[in-house]
Amino acid sequence: MATSSPANSLPSDFEWGFATAAYQIEGAFDEGGRGKSIWDTFCHLEPTRTKGANGDIACDHYHRYEEDFDLLSKYGAKAYRFSISWTRIIPMGGRDDEINEEGVAFYNRLIDALLARGITPWVTLYHWDLPQALHDRYGGWLNVEQSQRDFERYAKVCYERFGDRVKNWITLNEPWIVSIFGYSTGGNAPGRSSINPQSTEGNSATEPWTVGKALIMSHARAVALYNKEFRAAQNGRIGISLNGDYYEPWDMEDERDHEAAERRMEFHIGWFANPVCLAQDYPKCMREQLGDRLPEFTETEFGLLREAEIDFYGMNYYTSQFARHRDGPASETDCLGNVEEFQENKHGLSVGEPSGVHWLRSTPNLFRKHLTRVYRKYGKPIYITENGCPCPGEDKMTVEEAVNDVYRIRYFEDHINAVALARNEDGSDITGYFAWSLMDNLEWSDGYGVRFGVTFTDYNTLERTPKQSALLLKGMFDKYMVPTN
Repeated sequence: MATSSPANSLPSDFEWGFATAAYQIEGAFDEGGRGKSIWDTFCHLEPTRTKGANGDIACDHYHRYEEDFDLLSKYGAKAYRFSISWTRIIPMGGRDDEINEEGVAFYNRLIDALLARGITPWVTLYHWDLPQALHDRYGGWLNVEQSQRDFERYAKVCYERFGDRVKNWITLNEPWIVSIFGYSTGGNAPGRSSINPQSTEGNSATEPWTVGKALIMSHARAVALYNKEFRAAQNGRIGISLNGDYYEPWDMEDERDHEAAERRMEFHIGWFANPVCLAQDYPKCMREQLGDRLPEFTETEFGLLREAEIDFYGMNYYTSQFARHRDGPASETDCLGNVEEFQENKHGLSVGEPSGVHWLRSTPNLFRKHLTRVYRKYGKPIYITENGCPCPGEDKMTVEEAVNDVYRIRYFEDHINAVALARNEDGSDITGYFAWSLMDNLEWSDGYGVRFGVTFTDYNTLERTPKQSALLLKGMFDKYMVPTN
């Protein structure tokens, strides 16, 4: 019989490793039969909307994956989360379009190379790189009916070709970012917005909510398909990765700010977690604010959501904020829940220690609260599918300076400790952790300046150099892990 564990321990079978995404690292944009994605288009717009950066070469992982997986072994990783590029598998994207066998073979090589090293593959089906052909054909995620059927077929091909070895599936990465940054603010591909002066198309008042429903139903179709046709034979797990900050009231004495903090998290997380985890409608506060701009679910769709039961909640967490209520009605293009967001509270107290990017401060204590809130609200085992940071000033550092990443080491230590406390003191079921990211890479619209990697990438030579955090992470987990009986 197991004895009680200390508050800051983790079980010996706790899964941990590193995470990446296809467009951010692969490169080889025109090799191996790969089709064009919306990020290929977005990164080549003029004037640039990605600080002049693109993923044409990126980290050249397509040609260097063996070298990169040797790093995983060196770092002691148990698992590796990566995404499959939809357009490498089906270049035109659609359910009647041709499968690209070269792309299938590439991912077979990746999976086999990981397994040969004793590293468990975790596959994300969609990490933002929608086939451009589908966007051109019918509007992509703006067409709820067509997009979910094409995503279902893409998922089926992946299950069929890789599911004999891949036992951990993530349908979508951060649908909130896809919907809001892609179709409200216009900062990400495909860059549609009616409030961004750089955008020439879009409606920020309606399109994000349509896209959100398309993503939810695409997820549901992919999970229901897995549960019905593949689970019994393949014996795998499937879930989704949702992003979301934790929010505290800007003024602890103002009940309206308490309500604002909760409302902000409902707009951030409940939007997707309510339908996906609970097969329920969107949060009430969203219905109240958005009215008929928020699409309804039919009874048939609720039935599909019930069939699409997931095994885990993938949590992408980086930081927390303070929420302050706004007086008066929300604007038509508001997507936050009619709140203001701050990094300092009413008394000027910072939410956490600043990092190397303006929006991220280190907030391990609020991470613990976030884990506990999500687990109690949605009841699914949690895998932290992304967590990490850039160090202050790292974007200007030489490789010799960057490898001594003291801030990142402290960030990891503090956040892993928060995981242990949330498990053991708060009763939250947390079973895995993926550090973002294995290497410095293309940070989407931020280009190549911001460095989240535990490995330094020289973008001129593509040489990889391990940072101290990469070499120390295994020791951090070893320190926390205790044998399970």
